[in-house]
Amino acid sequence: MPISKQKILIVDDDNNIAELISLYLLKECFETEIVNDGESALEQIPIFKPNLILLDIMLPGIDGYQVCREVRAKSSIPIIMLSAKGEVFDKVLGLELGADDYIEKPFESKEMVARVKAVLRRYKTEDVVVKASNEECVNYPDLTVNKTNYSVTYMGKNIEMPPKELELLYHLASNPNRVYTREQLLDQIWSYDYIGDTRTVDVHIKRLREKISDHEKWKITTIWGKGYKFETID
Repeated sequence: MPISKQKILIVDDDNNIAELISLYLLKECFETEIVNDGESALEQIPIFKPNLILLDIMLPGIDGYQVCREVRAKSSIPIIMLSAKGEVFDKVLGLELGADDYIEKPFESKEMVARVKAVLRRYKTEDVVVKASNEECVNYPDLTVNKTNYSVTYMGKNIEMPPKELELLYHLASNPNRVYTREQLLDQIWSYDYIGDTRTVDVHIKRLREKISDHEKWKITTIWGKGYKFETID
């Protein structure tokens, strides 16, 4: 039985750029679909069912930020944002809205393909059956983080999280009271093939805190000038 190709939805109003991106990805054996505006992207996602979305920010009508926001409200599909904007604010905003990575235009084709592959490696699709003799799971009062099936239960409720948020929480909670620098977390969670800066860690910590409040028995603590730790409280 042939292995199905992974699908990439390319959202860019410059069709020449979109076609070029598609060409590079087709050479890497991905299946691609191109749309040129945000509304079409939102319509195409449930039809095409992509494994990853390459999303330009500057789109006619609904811009990339709004597309990202609407996708994240319903799904954890990986999103890589594309933009000629290089300001830190734009990168942080994209990450805060739930993007998994951010690539500035113009970009090298090899870098773009490498980023796509790196994000897909980190992402666990819901239809993958995980077989493991021992579950990767940590439990605290009112909190369970399960890396085997990528689920988080907090105060009795299932909390939706993109893969990297969950991996960051699991990593910290698996090593309670240990301080990690931002550089260590970038290396250990995003891996060596991630090209980013330490602000990425700060953004993801902020998103975790918005979903999981400090508990009387544990909390995510900022160690000023150092980094972060998952602190247990006696």
